[in-house]
Amino acid sequence: MSDPLGNSLPARRPTVRRPGDTIFQFLTTASGLAIVLSIVLIGVFLLLKAVPSLAADQANFLLSPNFVTTGGKLAFGIRDLFVVTVLSSVFALVIAMPVAMGIALFLTQYAPRQLARPFAYIVDLLAAVPSVVFGLWGIKVFGPVLEPLERWLNGNLGWFPLFANGNVSISGGGTIFTAGVVLAVMLLPIITSVSREVFQQTPTMQIEGALALGATRWEMIRTTVIPFGRSGYIAASMLGLGRALGETVAVLIILRSAPEPSRISLFDGGYTFASKIASAASEFTEALPTGAYISAGLVLFVLTFVVNAIARWIAGGRVHRP
Repeated sequence: MSDPLGNSLPARRPTVRRPGDTIFQFLTTASGLAIVLSIVLIGVFLLLKAVPSLAADQANFLLSPNFVTTGGKLAFGIRDLFVVTVLSSVFALVIAMPVAMGIALFLTQYAPRQLARPFAYIVDLLAAVPSVVFGLWGIKVFGPVLEPLERWLNGNLGWFPLFANGNVSISGGGTIFTAGVVLAVMLLPIITSVSREVFQQTPTMQIEGALALGATRWEMIRTTVIPFGRSGYIAASMLGLGRALGETVAVLIILRSAPEPSRISLFDGGYTFASKIASAASEFTEALPTGAYISAGLVLFVLTFVVNAIARWIAGGRVHRP
């Protein structure tokens, strides 16, 4: 064998495939296929269990506010469940995103190394706090603290539908507003952790170049760090949204005594998909009523899957940075 100039090249040694390589490839392939197969089987299970109940449903599944599965009657819909789930999750995301970005930028661009590491560790520890603790803290401690703010918003911005007082007494604490703020605290470690790792990957040459050209620290962050990590930050936020959509115990504790919403308001109550299913777990004895809750779970499964798929799409670089 020779190159284009006629020089002889050493012969290539044949690649030897060792047994360990074959075994490792088999295990990794099987692990990946197991995850995909599990997701498919979960979707098939939910669909098969939901179809009979959907066929027997006497109400509009998408538009009905009622969810009746007792007394031999099936008349259930997901309108209010969808509204409460999306409203509480999006409200939590609106609060968590700027706070998480501020924490991530502080830890990567401002804080000295001796402070950044323990501070980041403390933020990450929030993910280890059980949901039931967040729920109890939200209804017993944080709800009364938020009451003056809720009353001020209701009194001064009550003309705006989101701040209009619904069926729930603000003094009860069991409002979507309180649940959203608690969810925002629960989302912080997820969004902050991913954003911090992304911002740390900003090329040092770009940072030093911006500073050398006379940019202030904030101008450097705005023109180099944030554009570089934008897709990762958005993907982290979408992952946090998926976490909020599926939160069960904390939301159930906070909204457990609140009636169904009458309008799209942060001061209403009700159930999310997950909390509604969890609240009736002890009643899953008959096939058709159980299938009604499985139908709600199917919608939540699809909704969460779509949100996480969008996050992976963004994380894959499909959102181009300027």
